[in-house]
Amino acid sequence: MLVGWLVSVPLFFFAATGVSGFTVNTDNANVRVEENKGADLTCSYSADFGSNPRVEWKFKNQKGSQMYVFFDKQLTTPYADRVTMYGSNLRFSRVTREDTGVYSCEVSANSQFGEVKVTMTILVPPGEPVVRVPSSVTTGRAVTLTCHDPVGSPPSKYNWFKDGVLMPSDPSTIAAFKNATYKLNTEKGTLEFPAAVKMDSAQYSCEAFNGAGPAQRSKPFELRIQDLNTGGIVAGVIVALLLVVLLVFGIWYAKKKGYLPKKTESKPKSSVVYQPASSVYGGGGENNDGEFKQTSSFVV
Repeated sequence: MLVGWLVSVPLFFFAATGVSGFTVNTDNANVRVEENKGADLTCSYSADFGSNPRVEWKFKNQKGSQMYVFFDKQLTTPYADRVTMYGSNLRFSRVTREDTGVYSCEVSANSQFGEVKVTMTILVPPGEPVVRVPSSVTTGRAVTLTCHDPVGSPPSKYNWFKDGVLMPSDPSTIAAFKNATYKLNTEKGTLEFPAAVKMDSAQYSCEAFNGAGPAQRSKPFELRIQDLNTGGIVAGVIVALLLVVLLVFGIWYAKKKGYLPKKTESKPKSSVVYQPASSVYGGGGENNDGEFKQTSSFVV
């Protein structure tokens, strides 16, 4: 009876407070630090693990690749020259943009395991965005303008400007753009016109921003929307027809003047008549009356 009471009291305490044994925690689960500055990643664990548990740190980058930072009581080679271990914590003397990712502190002892994750984001201001704008497009055609910042961390978001005026992500919200039909993706940096019209002709520029430094805007690029050149198409058809007429006339004229070789007439095959010897030399038979008569033949 007494034993059951002693067991039930801790269970009631854990259920009521949400505190359980073998826990692993951190003071800051989201670390944001400027590039080339120092940073601390903390990891603490409950006394249930004992005085000397096994502690390991793992890192997963933005591409999903994973590697050890601290393993088997020592730092791995990529981190040995700029990371130190104090207690169960990591201290970076200098961080680079490649250090952005998720770090896992894993603690194990007495057949028990606990883990806490820390996300570290290295702050890198955006660079001048790379913009691609076609020089000219035919009316009614779909066209997409692209913008990309290759250096910013965290990844930049994007604004587009038309003739220096900020374009809203939803054109229906601004009177000056209510008739526009474009689609703007601020995450990917794309500006899409499903069916370009003449009013879309303008100077376009893109701005990248991520909160880590001043926004960067590209130089303006001209987009020209042109009507279909029906006059050119008609002229092309006329020229093609004239070429056909000239070709036909040239063939007729060459034949008339005898410049083209005439077709050779095929000669008829010769035939040979074969008369059996009995008829020629007066052999027997009712038809042998001294005259030549054909009784059979073959053609060679």
